[in-house]
Amino acid sequence: MAANVTADVAEGLAKISNIRVLSPPDPSASVAAAASPVAFAPAANPDILVEGRLQKDGNSWGLQALATNTNNGEVRWSTSASVATANVDDMLQRSRLTGGLGYNLAVHLNTLYYPGEQPGASDALAHAKIVVDQATAYINQTSRERFAASQTMLENALAKDPDNVDLEAALAADQLRGIQTNWYTGKEAEAAEGKAQSLLERALAAQPQYLPVLEAHCRFMTATNHFVEALVSCANALTFNPWDGLVRFNLGMAQDELGRFPEALATFKDADRYDTPQVSRWTWLLGAGLTLVLMDRDEEALPWLQRSLAITPGTGRTQIVLAGAYQRLGRYDEAKAVMAEALKLRPGSTAENVEMPSKNTSPLWREALKRIRPAEIVAGLPAH
Repeated sequence: MAANVTADVAEGLAKISNIRVLSPPDPSASVAAAASPVAFAPAANPDILVEGRLQKDGNSWGLQALATNTNNGEVRWSTSASVATANVDDMLQRSRLTGGLGYNLAVHLNTLYYPGEQPGASDALAHAKIVVDQATAYINQTSRERFAASQTMLENALAKDPDNVDLEAALAADQLRGIQTNWYTGKEAEAAEGKAQSLLERALAAQPQYLPVLEAHCRFMTATNHFVEALVSCANALTFNPWDGLVRFNLGMAQDELGRFPEALATFKDADRYDTPQVSRWTWLLGAGLTLVLMDRDEEALPWLQRSLAITPGTGRTQIVLAGAYQRLGRYDEAKAVMAEALKLRPGSTAENVEMPSKNTSPLWREALKRIRPAEIVAGLPAH
């Protein structure tokens, strides 16, 4: 497992164009040889050496890794990941260990090209990273109240440090999250879209290859119904971090709204295979469940939607989709109970105002929604 994860991470990193990867021997070599620095070619002169330790304890794998500056021996980065083994096949265990290491390592390597991460970075930049981390943690259980609090946190920080790219990208992403989950209404959504676009244009001009900016731009294109452009933008972001599940979620939603349901389902399943980052786990589960409902595969959709709901129960959107699936399967009492939960979270919701904008969407997408909506209305969603 250690040799295979090493090979998979090296293969993923090799897709990133602005770094060069030197790999240990192939996975058929012994674990000891694969983990040894002397396995590198004599002529190789890497700037960073990544080493890891993998241990199996009961029903889980534990992985710890660190990155060392080979010039001075300084440890610059470390991470850990834990993957359950119970009822999880070996290939999925391997993929999730790869994602747990690869995602965090790709983020670290990307920051090495960002001036704010270089030695001598100002206290303001360090403080911005803390604010972004706190705002992200706060919306791990997404709800309208948590969304508003995280937005206020980021706006206050950006007011004090108006040229900070981390804060610009994070606030833009937060506002786009509000658009996607319908936390804004009417002109509020238009204003949020305009502000997010302005923030992203500034951030892209300053750091065109910085991952938080690329992620936010991918989300922007999907959230504002520029789906063809989203395919390109999200694919570009994945070239800098192929394990980014949030980017895959937005890519999958763009594919869905273009009527490319099988491709979208494969994209969401890929995100689940790597299972990173933790804050976004509910999104691709909802995406997969929604796509299966769009494909009239309601029974298959239930586990995905239930897993999403178990992680993040506060959006209301997952409940609406789940209620429709229950209704179409003849599980009427469950449908009504779940829809009642959704309406508590989203008072005033109707079949009209929960609809996502139809601009640039495929007829296949619109026709599928028309098949789903009557079931949601019977389950208790007001029609008007």
